[in-house]
Amino acid sequence: MTQVATSPHSYAAQFARFTQQTTLPDALASLRDDAFSCFDRLGFPTTRLEEWRFTNVAPIAETPFVAPPTGIDYTRADLDALHLTRLGGPELVFVNGTFAPALSTTDGVPAGVRIRSLATVLAHEDAAAVAVHLGRLARIESHAFTALNTAFLCDGAVVEVASGVVVDTPIHLLFVTRSGAEPVLSQPRVLVVAGANSQVRVVESHAGDGETPYLNNTVTEISVGDYAVVDYYTLVREAAAGFRIGSLHAALGRSSNFSSHIITLGGAIVRNEARLVFAGEGGECTLNGLYLAKERQLVDNQTTIDHAQPHCDSHELYKGILGGRSRAVFNGKIIVRLDAQKTNAKQSNKTLLLSEDAQITTKPQLEIFANDVKCTHGATVGQLDQDALFYLRSRGLSRDQARQLLTHAFASDLLGHIKVEAIRTQLDALLLEWLPVGG
Repeated sequence: MTQVATSPHSYAAQFARFTQQTTLPDALASLRDDAFSCFDRLGFPTTRLEEWRFTNVAPIAETPFVAPPTGIDYTRADLDALHLTRLGGPELVFVNGTFAPALSTTDGVPAGVRIRSLATVLAHEDAAAVAVHLGRLARIESHAFTALNTAFLCDGAVVEVASGVVVDTPIHLLFVTRSGAEPVLSQPRVLVVAGANSQVRVVESHAGDGETPYLNNTVTEISVGDYAVVDYYTLVREAAAGFRIGSLHAALGRSSNFSSHIITLGGAIVRNEARLVFAGEGGECTLNGLYLAKERQLVDNQTTIDHAQPHCDSHELYKGILGGRSRAVFNGKIIVRLDAQKTNAKQSNKTLLLSEDAQITTKPQLEIFANDVKCTHGATVGQLDQDALFYLRSRGLSRDQARQLLTHAFASDLLGHIKVEAIRTQLDALLLEWLPVGG
């Protein structure tokens, strides 16, 4: 199926009400209007588009999503029922895209760091200083879901780290979507600005509950200053009926270091986009991804690393574990610009299929316009080694135990890159629990 039934015009009435109810600085109001015009022109993507060829979003386009109701009664007990990782530091909680101050804490935030909701920032006198960063990296002209998020720009998280500040404790941004009688549309925005010579670690978590379909459409923009170090985690644990479209956009300054870890554990249709550009010389980035899917889930990972400056290194590793009748897509692109000499780029996608019906479509790509570079890319797809299974079972392990051990070993090198111990510990446990259900 290549066409979708729901027209973007079905959102026009919602947009009209939204603009009447919200006030933005002039620059952002103009951006908002332009974004809806772009969405209206583009419509929802179809499988006729190359980037969406293997991901049919008709179930999203045909669902009549509505803006979530205000004043949702959501408690700490509701959060605890989701069994989410607690990091013990500053935590902003958002329910259906709206900041929940009663569930949040900013204890332990060091001097030189500001962690606020976007709605609070936009109502503050320094809104213009933050507004210059919004929409600078996440382009609306050719990306319908980014345009839709920008058109309904309202709330989300803003993290600002001043130059030279080192933040030791991870900052947690937790987004929970609760579906009700009607399918709801949640569209949070995240902005992280790390000043020169700063260091920060941010965890962005997404989770959902309920049996009614919902859409979590998230856009994250990250500005990494010169010589700054940013370690960023995106954890996706949407409900079985939940849809997620998430995009991460980062610009890396001179001699900066940026790492992204995108972990996908749930959702009916999940699409993660990561687009990084080296805006200064001598930068380094690591782009890691781990995706688990079962039953009829679809996980689509799209990555672009743009080497626009010389003497930059990038390392990319995405691993998937697929069971049931699940499907996954990996489309990774590395671009080396004409003047980006001395580039060192490595890209790899490895997928483990745990059933005969699971499928992966993988397409690693290199576009090289410079001549003094070192670039490699590759992809592997396979099943568990039968000889290894036989060996483990001959040593007294059950079939499930042997499969668990080999599956964990497959993902272990990627898990080793996760520096937040609480996240790494929980992922270890989830991997061991997941296989008997997903295999």
